[in-house]
Parts: sequence; structure tokens; C-alpha cells
Amino acid sequence: MEGFIFYIKLGFYHVMDPGAYDHILFLFALALPFNFKQWKAVLILVTIFTIAHCLSLALAVYGLLTVSAAWVEFLIPITILATAIFNCLMKIDVDKHQHLGLHASITGFFGLIHGVGFSNYFRMLMADEPDKFWPLLGFAAGIEISQVVVIFTALLLSLVAIDLLRINKAFYIRFFSILIGIITIPMIVKAFP
Repeated sequence: MEGFIFYIKLGFYHVMDPGAYDHILFLFALALPFNFKQWKAVLILVTIFTIAHCLSLALAVYGLLTVSAAWVEFLIPITILATAIFNCLMKIDVDKHQHLGLHASITGFFGLIHGVGFSNYFRMLMADEPDKFWPLLGFAAGIEISQVVVIFTALLLSLVAIDLLRINKAFYIRFFSILIGIITIPMIVKAFP
């Protein structure tokens, strides 16, 4: 059990590492258009992202999916930038389910890319371990716990900005999406294969 907890912590801190903030940026960009009242839409998107990245993480760890690490490191910031651009271009009306299907499809595809990225890190740690199932499960659980923390924080910031400070929602979404995009561009340039 102690080893399982170790891998949960490892997965959690892998996402929450300030030096590797790409996953946090993606989750913030993903959550920007939503608020606590729209928790079902957020839950759908995060669940789709989770299923997709757990699937590709497991496939990559067990050698059933192989993607160049250089390309994955390049594609991850592309997913962040694409999500930020999507936020700026699309008016997502969750109550009418406008663009939610498209958003969910894109999120699932991006989840596959992020899962392969997680697998590169995980495989480095587990190179000599014959049994990968329980460490993989713990690592994935740690990632999911960190995602809940990040999404909750993003929704809380949205609540403060839009509901309490009365910042225009469209301005809030576009401003922070543009900011995330600007932060991401150097990451893309640096990771270009």
C-alpha cells in the first residue's frame, strides 16, 4: 500500500510541479468558459479527457502505442494553444449544448496526446520494474486528484472574477485565453522537433 501511495503522490506532483506547468495551463484553458453552475459540462469534459489520457497512458506504458517523445512534447503546448484559440472563437452556450460536442471531441483527442506525454515520464521511472499495473494505477489516480484541484481552482477564480467582481464573462474568457496562448507560444517554439 505504501508503494501505491507513493505513485499517487508522484502523479499528483508531476502535474502540480511549477516547472512543468503545461498540464495546468491546459486544464485552466479547458475550464475557462465554465462556472460552478455548469458543473455537468465540466464533468463531461474532464471525464472525457481523463478516459482518453488514461487509455493512451496505459497503451504507451505497455508498449502498444509508440509516439516520438519529441513530437509529444511539441503537441502538448499545441493542445494548450488550440484550446485557448477555441475559447476565443467559440461562444459556448452550455444550456443549449452549443459547441459542447465539438469541445468534447477535441478534448478527447487532446487527452490522448497528454496521456502519451505522461507515459514518457512514467516509463523513465519504471524502466526496471516488471509489474507496472499498480504503480500505473496509482500514478493515474494522482494525476486525476491534481486535475480536480486545478479545475476547482479555475472555477473558483471564475466565480470570483465574474460573479463577485462583475468582470464581463466574454472579456474574462478571452483575456485569460490570450494570456495562456502567449505563455504557450515560447513552449511551442522550444519544443519544435
